[in-house]
Amino acid sequence: MDMINWEQVLPVVFAGLMGLSILIYVVLDGYDLGVGVLTAFATPAEKDRMIASIGPFWDANETWLVLAVGLLLVAFPAAHGVILTTLYLPVMIMLIGLIFRGVAFEFRAKVKPEQKRWWNLSFFAGSLITALSQGYMLGIYVLGLDLSWPSILFAMGVAVALCATYAFLGAAWLIYKAEDALQQKAVGWAKRTLIVMALGMGTISLVTPLASDRIFDKWFSVPEILLLAPLPLVAGGLFVGLWFMLRHMPFSRDRFSWAPLVMGAGAMITGFAGLAYSFYPYVVPERLTIYEAASATESLGIILVGTLFVLPIILGYTVFAYTVFRGKATALSYK
Repeated sequence: MDMINWEQVLPVVFAGLMGLSILIYVVLDGYDLGVGVLTAFATPAEKDRMIASIGPFWDANETWLVLAVGLLLVAFPAAHGVILTTLYLPVMIMLIGLIFRGVAFEFRAKVKPEQKRWWNLSFFAGSLITALSQGYMLGIYVLGLDLSWPSILFAMGVAVALCATYAFLGAAWLIYKAEDALQQKAVGWAKRTLIVMALGMGTISLVTPLASDRIFDKWFSVPEILLLAPLPLVAGGLFVGLWFMLRHMPFSRDRFSWAPLVMGAGAMITGFAGLAYSFYPYVVPERLTIYEAASATESLGIILVGTLFVLPIILGYTVFAYTVFRGKATALSYK
């Protein structure tokens, strides 16, 4: 039996772990960022209930971003330098947005009522800035970290699309966690943002193969095009299913209130799978492969041991939090 070639295996393992962390982050922190964006359209009482619905989870959700960036730094340091140097400004803006969110979340529950609206505005602004920054970075990454004006304009469009996607996830979360008038309002938000989400994912799917001859060949050669056809078909089916389902929600006795969130996450998983397939084996599109950017094999082996210890802990307390605080959202209180 041939021995395992760890020089080839470990970079793939860490690329997979990093990709999994990013995907979990985008879905989990995506919905709570979306809830923050949607607070702009809610009444003061609804804002309280919306923020209460994400209160037990948002800190844990952001842990996945820390894990993804940490894996990029220790496992692919060369790529970390290239990516963060190119995206330094939007990364800084994103961190400012996250700080605004964190501070506003704590202070809005403790200040006098007349000061609360300013912290509500800060929470909305922090959520919006974070979502737009992440979308802009995605757009620049898809086009190979190119900073020409056409790429920047494309990235701005992706920023709006990702923000709408997060807003859809936030609305879907509220359909699951809220009741009565707020739940009905969340259905309306989900209908409107679903269209932008679908258009955004479709545009990225079309532009990505056009950005690189290599990616174009990976998608449109035979038999690859036949094997990959289920991805866009499944995504399209989920969007169509969501549209018809939302037209009739909420259902009596709150049936299937979880379905829009699960289906929206499923659509995002198909899009993420398509991007992962497109860019493999590159971690910096068309510049650095995961093998060229990886740390020494011995270092990756040590890091893997630590990751296999930390990852189950993060998964464990994430599952624990969602289990303990399942059900409808209640009023947020620090007393």
